Amino acid sequence: MYDSILVPTDGSKGATAAARHALNLASAFDSEVRFLSVVNEHSYSTDFAEFDSLADDQRDALIEEATDNLRPLEDLAAKNTVPFESSIEHGIPHQAILDDADEHDIDMVAMGTHGRTGLERILIGSVTERVVRTSDVPVLTTRTAPDERSSYDNVLIPTDGSDAASAAIDHGLAIAERYDATVHVLSVVDVSSFAGSYNVASIIEAWKDDCERAVTEVAEAAESRGIDVTTEVKQSTPYRAIKAYVENEGIDLVAMGTHGRTGLERYLVGSVTTRTVRTSDVPVLTVQ
Repeated sequence: MYDSILVPTDGSKGATAAARHALNLASAFDSEVRFLSVVNEHSYSTDFAEFDSLADDQRDALIEEATDNLRPLEDLAAKNTVPFESSIEHGIPHQAILDDADEHDIDMVAMGTHGRTGLERILIGSVTERVVRTSDVPVLTTRTAPDERSSYDNVLIPTDGSDAASAAIDHGLAIAERYDATVHVLSVVDVSSFAGSYNVASIIEAWKDDCERAVTEVAEAAESRGIDVTTEVKQSTPYRAIKAYVENEGIDLVAMGTHGRTGLERYLVGSVTTRTVRTSDVPVLTVQ
């Protein structure tokens, strides 16, 4: 499923954490890893770089820094005997990442949720969110690096039964299967959406039925592949329910869609995904 994994880096701890997870997955799926360091073209004047010695020096310094950012990741890949290649590109960071993924037929992008701050560096952070929202391929985001012998023993798949949420099912199951993990399926009746509604009890019952069907769909898919699975339907605020479930059940990875059902009835995936990506202590795999 993942023949090639792209890891953008700005030299931050977040990027290194993402690289460690990418290498972990690459070892499990026999993947190649591609490291990418982007020189932000807004950091120097590209139009006058060849004529302005100051701009030229600034560009050279940024290229040198981009090269330095790649070396620790290359060393990690060599240590883990994972095949890799590296590239330095110039452009707007999020667009350069998306273009590189498209050009090289990337199957997954792995990024840190936090990078270096300040005026000089802004590759990871808001850039990660833009990639998550617009990438055509799954994006793995993480705040923390895995332990040396880490594994994904418990994989959480939140679902609202929408097509977008279902898109993450195959990816979550594929990782669970490769790591012999247990799949946890969670669907949430969003009680926060009922404020001011009439006949709340009947609405909740109807929504619970939808949630039960959604988790059953995933459970059946897991069982057909011989994967251990557990399901739960909760009444809560979706983002809080996901966060609490991760903490209480020792979840190692979350796989979820970037868009869910919209409108007044259902709102599990979407901005909930964004909040999960920003704050999760475990890796989150988002799928369009």
